Amino acid sequence: MKNLLLFVFLFVAAPAWAEKFGLVLHGGAGTITRAKLTDKQESEIRAKLAEARDAGYKVLEKGGSSIEAVTAAIIILEDSPLFNAGKGAVYTYDGQHELDASIMDGSNRNAGAVAGVKTVRNPILAAQAVMTQSDHVMLAGSGADAFAYHVKLPQVENSYFDTEFRLQQLEKAKQKMEAEGTSFNIKNSDYKYGTVGVAALDKKGNLAAGTSTGGMTAKRWGRVGDSPIIGAGTWADNNSCAVSATGHGEYFIRYHVAADICSRKQYRDLPLTTAAREVIHDILLPAGGTGGIVAMDRAGNIAMEFNTEGMYRAWRLSDKTEGVAIYKDEAETP
Repeated sequence: MKNLLLFVFLFVAAPAWAEKFGLVLHGGAGTITRAKLTDKQESEIRAKLAEARDAGYKVLEKGGSSIEAVTAAIIILEDSPLFNAGKGAVYTYDGQHELDASIMDGSNRNAGAVAGVKTVRNPILAAQAVMTQSDHVMLAGSGADAFAYHVKLPQVENSYFDTEFRLQQLEKAKQKMEAEGTSFNIKNSDYKYGTVGVAALDKKGNLAAGTSTGGMTAKRWGRVGDSPIIGAGTWADNNSCAVSATGHGEYFIRYHVAADICSRKQYRDLPLTTAAREVIHDILLPAGGTGGIVAMDRAGNIAMEFNTEGMYRAWRLSDKTEGVAIYKDEAETP
């Protein structure tokens, strides 16, 4: 009888947030229309988004942390040539690949990031290692690669990230730049997007977010976007929410997009979807910034907001809500 009473007490006293967990992810936002994807491409993308989503969810289902779920999902997307992260990273102007990533733990605001890495196979693991195995938040360039090697993360030749599709994008971008007499490809919307990211909530009520990208096609001079910038491309705080962003990085940096969404939720007590909508549509878009975000709060609510024609996205929650979507007109039931 005593054990039964203890069970009933624990069941009744258990906080509501502990009963709900899950994650939401994106694979990039931009000019994504049905006319631009073949049936085969669309099928492959949806399948990979679902695979990454389910991998992260299984971690959470087994009691794993939100940080572990974020990395598990992002690794799958980084290892796929379908997205602009890891294996599918775009080319720089000089024909190389420079990758960025960041991760943040909402339970304590610990964070890690790398920018411009060239030889670490999974940049999200390098970002996590910066967070957990160093005294720093961000490492860049050759130093970040050296650190990744020092902590024994898998290394690859830069050519590992090569794909024919991205090479063709580079050639088209350089031709366009030459025709327009420009030195940087910042205005060509076809080449900005493809970043991947995840926001997750675990059974202990802890939030986390992570983001990984190859950056912008034909980028030059060590350009770094918002993805490795804590507060711009990634943010997580148990007091508010977790956010991962994708889009025109320069604007996401200027408007501190990820953290702004969570601040609006925390200090104005806005619903997550309202906070996200305000920033993406009312603040970012009028300024000229395009892209989107995925977000999750401690109550298990999710948001998938974007001001472009499409955003690759997927979600799965412990209340059996799940889905995969690409286009703006697809129904979502978060």
